[in-house]
Amino acid sequence: MKRILLTLFLLAVAIAAGALLDFQNYITSPVGEDEESIVYEVRKGASLGVVARELHAQGLIERPLYWKLLARLEGKTRSIRLGEFRLSGAMSPSEILDTLVSGATVQYSLTVLEGWNFRQLMAAVAAHPKLIATDITQDPDRLMTHLGQPGMHPEGWFYPDTYHFPKGTTDLAFLERAYGIMASTLEQEWSGREPDLPLDSAYEALILASIVEKETAVASERPMIAAVFLSRLRKGMRLQTDPTVIYGMGELFDGNIRKSDLLRDTPYNTYTRAGLPPTPIALPSGAAIHAVLHPAETDALYFVAKGDGSHHFSATYDEHRDAVIQFQLGGNASRYKGSQ
Repeated sequence: MKRILLTLFLLAVAIAAGALLDFQNYITSPVGEDEESIVYEVRKGASLGVVARELHAQGLIERPLYWKLLARLEGKTRSIRLGEFRLSGAMSPSEILDTLVSGATVQYSLTVLEGWNFRQLMAAVAAHPKLIATDITQDPDRLMTHLGQPGMHPEGWFYPDTYHFPKGTTDLAFLERAYGIMASTLEQEWSGREPDLPLDSAYEALILASIVEKETAVASERPMIAAVFLSRLRKGMRLQTDPTVIYGMGELFDGNIRKSDLLRDTPYNTYTRAGLPPTPIALPSGAAIHAVLHPAETDALYFVAKGDGSHHFSATYDEHRDAVIQFQLGGNASRYKGSQ
């Protein structure tokens, strides 16, 4: 009898050892060698059993019962995250479980370009297929109130950058993030600004930075462009910058600025009005904000585009006039009609 019991015991041990070995081999062995990934989504309300069956149906794991056992043994049955995950048959069942628990969801992106205006930003957000639209973003006043800036114009308040986010992100969450970065950047830059700038608030710095952004094609020129505008503000000179005129024209702008446009008064026309416009005219980069608050040292009061993206800077009106004739009028002085 003892011999029979011993035999049965040894048989049970052998079966258990074989099962354990089989289980250990299972959790470390992928179903294949195909590394081409697929996107699998864990949906809200999906149980561990549902996830296991779906992974099996898509050829990502074998023996769903073993996979559920693995999750239970590792205490991860309630740790699987919602969202989309990039998986492949070349991953072991253990690696697949770890991926679903890690929260490393598939990320989508949207690049907000420096110099975009608020209208362009909202068009890009609305067009992104993975961002979920919310009612509050359809009303700029409601949006800015939600962001803690009631009555504030939304222009300029969203930081240009490339943002990554998972499926299911709302447009409001996206804009909250962009606003938060801009507000933080502006606060930090304003607190470390150079002394004696002709700016009364961080918001004025944001306004001027948006103008610098629109005037600058060569990044290294931002501090010089900023310095020219700041010097003009100190002297009470009008900024006379075309991007503000264009912004004030709105949808009337057809790609060309005429003399009549420069003379037509709007709150944004810096040819007809002194000082800064009432709001930013675009989304400034962090570099543009920094340039405004840390401008170059120069006596230049004028600049003119040279045709290659860069500018010629002048300290006197006569020098500026010669530069305009050279770089924009092909040397024909008779065509020059300038203003200060």
